[in-house]
Amino acid sequence: MKLEINEILQWTGAVFIIAGHSLNAVGPEAYPYNILAFFVGTILFMAWTIRVANRPQLMVNVVALGIGASGLVKAFG
Repeated sequence: MKLEINEILQWTGAVFIIAGHSLNAVGPEAYPYNILAFFVGTILFMAWTIRVANRPQLMVNVVALGIGASGLVKAFG
């Protein structure tokens, strides 16, 4: 089975989003790696969103990246 780039982007993004949620469950000691995982996952999903022209999901990703970027600046300042 040959995976297409869209599937690779979605699945890799899903892995990073799941990692972010898992790190959130660990607790405060996972900070800022939880934010970093969400940020990477969102970038991958955004690339997929642009490729498939899914505008509502693009808006979600743009907002999530803005929130994630502010969290990363706060964490790594």
